[in-house]
Amino acid sequence: MHSLGQNEASLACPQGCCPTSLLFNPPPSQSHNTTTKPRNSSAECRHSFAATTASSIFPNTKFTNHESLPSLHESFSEFKKVYPQYSETDQVDHVRAKEYYHLSFSNQSCLDYIGIGLFSYYQRQHHHHNSKTQLASSSTPQPPPQYSDIPFFSISYKTGNLKTLLQHGGQGSEFESAMKRRIMKFLNISENDYFMVFTANRTSAFKLVADSYPFQSCKKLLTVYDYESEAVEAMISCSEKRGARAMSAEFSWPRLRIQSTKLRKMIVIKGKKKKKRGLFVFPLHSRVTGARYPYLWMSIAQENGWHVLIDACALGPKDMDSFGLSLFQPDFLICSFYKVFGENPSGFGCLFVKKSAITTLESSSCAGIVNLVPDMLLLQPSEEKDSSGNYKHKPLSRLQEQDLSSLSSFSGRIEITQVVKVEEESSELQIIVAPAEPKDGRGSVEAKGLAESLQHKKAQGGENGRFNIECRCLDQVDSLGLILITNRTRYLINWLVNSMMKLKHPNAEGVPLVKIYGPKVKFDRGPALAFNVFDWKGEKVEPVLVQKLADRNNISLSYGFLHHIWFADKYAEDKGKVLQTKEGRGQGVTTNKKKDTDKLGITVVTAALSFLANFEDVHKLWTFVARFLDADFVEKERWRYTALNQKTIEV
Repeated sequence: MHSLGQNEASLACPQGCCPTSLLFNPPPSQSHNTTTKPRNSSAECRHSFAATTASSIFPNTKFTNHESLPSLHESFSEFKKVYPQYSETDQVDHVRAKEYYHLSFSNQSCLDYIGIGLFSYYQRQHHHHNSKTQLASSSTPQPPPQYSDIPFFSISYKTGNLKTLLQHGGQGSEFESAMKRRIMKFLNISENDYFMVFTANRTSAFKLVADSYPFQSCKKLLTVYDYESEAVEAMISCSEKRGARAMSAEFSWPRLRIQSTKLRKMIVIKGKKKKKRGLFVFPLHSRVTGARYPYLWMSIAQENGWHVLIDACALGPKDMDSFGLSLFQPDFLICSFYKVFGENPSGFGCLFVKKSAITTLESSSCAGIVNLVPDMLLLQPSEEKDSSGNYKHKPLSRLQEQDLSSLSSFSGRIEITQVVKVEEESSELQIIVAPAEPKDGRGSVEAKGLAESLQHKKAQGGENGRFNIECRCLDQVDSLGLILITNRTRYLINWLVNSMMKLKHPNAEGVPLVKIYGPKVKFDRGPALAFNVFDWKGEKVEPVLVQKLADRNNISLSYGFLHHIWFADKYAEDKGKVLQTKEGRGQGVTTNKKKDTDKLGITVVTAALSFLANFEDVHKLWTFVARFLDADFVEKERWRYTALNQKTIEV
């Protein structure tokens, strides 16, 4: 293949998203002067990507023994030949080495994170070190802490009325306001168009909408999920209790594409009446299979009188840049954030409500709304004097203990020796977490200093107008950009999919070791993968066992449950073989009763690549899965860990 100049490469793919080696197919070699024609079509570029990926990675090869797999170095060299533009994403490796060095130290491959990270590990360690330094200096006056140095937080729960909060809610703390501004800027969401609410998690955000949506007049709830989601199930359960009629899209076996004919019939209104039909809940892509769904469904729903809720939790960190929020303008949008990748998955959910949609909501008491409590904005511990004039801590009430146990601090569960001070401010209950007084008596001095710092910061905020919070992970993603991040994960996930399909059992039939559900090698597939491992007899290895064994090998995976699968008549035999309950029962069931079929599906192993994933992560997963080619692998692992006095793995 002839080498290409920069101009030819950009001509072939204006977006610069296809590797140049994938854009051209060499013609039959008739003479040395033969040249290749660049492909100008984006569709041809996508097709060429998939075709060349499938034909260039281990061509005409199947691996029947895990010991025959090429080494990491060999595999990476071939990987870079197929995807030469991967080297342009080296910035991610630099960020990972500097800001997330714990991943290398622990040798952990984290393939189970969904959402968007806020902070980096380096930032967390720096913050932790500064906190210790401040506590170690007893009476030395400390300068007022900058907000950029105290980004970490806990959450406190509050019960309230979502509609009232949206219409008359207060400003919230300066910390919360700064965090909201940073997140809305990152997601390209305008404060003029949407109101943002912090929730305990993704499930709480879905339930808030279900508790407030007017299902009495807009009775239908239509969801589009190829997997069972705790958040969506909570929404369905709540909405049905309030009179809603829940429906779901179906997905055609074996590719698990949306069954378009059925979904269109459920969305489109018959007749000319344009009254509101209900709530259409649409994920932009599947967080389990990686399937991306056409945005056209949102437009069809809006044209037919549906309110639209967009689930953006499975999006890549910069995918909102290409979403076109101003074009579709959904009524609700939900996403989630975690604190530190590979170290602290706790965080919060975000519910965005379009301001013009607030009036459609009903007033109802809702749980799940939270306040963010900065770890370093600590007020004076609650204390009182005893008969000798010495300070002693007030005992915690039962309510305070319950609130304390429910708070999740950055460094783990808060110790019971800490004190909670409850303040009534702006008619909202705010729980402020404060450290217990040290035994050397420095607590009151430090608390006074912190209180003075807080007052100084408030005054500074009044002068400058706004606080800023350094969310270093968001800053890194902004700096790397959409194209670089998307290209990197595209190369990695497609290499992994293709390599998984090369694993075959060494019997005459060549039974595949791995079954992949949803899209296979595809240009625009998401960075998530759903698969199962099968033994040489064709029997599935339980996903929970695969997950446990992966964890023992420093690979973090998840498992999920695919459902709402539609089988054409020609796949009736497959239907009887693959469907089962979540507990693993029911294989062979071919019932057509809707209540029964809704409970049947496929339990799968899932892997999700973050923007920090590298080739070593996917190669490590591939070599781990290949070990199941050894028929005795599971038994060997059971013996190994039993011999080491560790918990026996149950099969």
